[in-house]
Amino acid sequence: MTPTESRTGPPFLSVVVPLRNEEATLAECLAAIGALRWPADRVEILLVEGGSRDATRALAAAWCARDARFRLLDNPDGLVSRALNLGIAAARGEIVVRIDAHTLPDPDYLERSVAVLEETGAWCAGGPMLARGTTPWGEAVALAMRHPFGAGPARFRSARQRERVDTVYLGAFPRPALDRVGPFEERLVRNQDYEMNWRIRRAGGTVVVDPAIRSTYLTRSTLPEVARQYFDYGFWKRRMLRLHPSSVRLRQLAAPLLVLGLLLSAAAAVAAAAGGLPAAAGLALPALAGLYALTALAVSASLATRYGARHFARLPVVLATMHLAWGWGFLVACGTAWPAGRRRRAP
Repeated sequence: MTPTESRTGPPFLSVVVPLRNEEATLAECLAAIGALRWPADRVEILLVEGGSRDATRALAAAWCARDARFRLLDNPDGLVSRALNLGIAAARGEIVVRIDAHTLPDPDYLERSVAVLEETGAWCAGGPMLARGTTPWGEAVALAMRHPFGAGPARFRSARQRERVDTVYLGAFPRPALDRVGPFEERLVRNQDYEMNWRIRRAGGTVVVDPAIRSTYLTRSTLPEVARQYFDYGFWKRRMLRLHPSSVRLRQLAAPLLVLGLLLSAAAAVAAAAGGLPAAAGLALPALAGLYALTALAVSASLATRYGARHFARLPVVLATMHLAWGWGFLVACGTAWPAGRRRRAP
């Protein structure tokens, strides 16, 4: 589904940027977006602000006042999925490009995205997720995300050539594709991108990753922020799977199975200590925890050898935080009811 063939010249692009409490990274992000190469009269940049409690709105408004390509929209709900739908509804572009406020796109990001869409006919095109930290803990998170043990073996994270994948980081979408599959799922606080790309593939479209589409993702800066982020990832992945059970992949079950195994092993150890189970049952917890710890230490050593020994002490902690928070969030979602109400449509 390529952009319209009847036009002359480059397509008109709409860049949609959801914003909420992004003061820490917003100036750098907007500067990178402002430096994107594309004819100024063929692009609009829609900043969809979700009721921030910090200086995000003031920063966004100031940028809009000095660059005519930028426009500020309101998102009273504050949710990313709603922000994306509001932006798409207001967009005039033949192609809609999502960029998040923790992202620094390379100057040729739009050029590369459009080229991949036009050359492949994909309904969504994007690049790999390349992480960068701004604090010592953030640097450790970025390194953990580079290893399959850290963030999983999804192809879009490590692609070295153009290929079809399940999903991509962010994404550029021809407007006809969005009209075909409908808006982002607003019941999903997280994982709405994977859900959208699942529907695209079910509708007969393709999702293509190309490592030439480059951007930098700025990680969370502290361990508590990482824990909250990955808890949300796990929680909303489970919610997404309730909508599309057949979309499940084995890699998505690894973290919840780890947490479940640790919980059951701990229960067995308590029961064994009380005499309710054979003493051997008490060995399950140290065996499982030890195996995980050894694997995390080996991965951390490998990363530290490649990227610097100063990261070694933090990496096992970061890996455990990511995996345990993700798995616990998934399990919590398994035990909670889906909220009532139907999916809201874009206005």
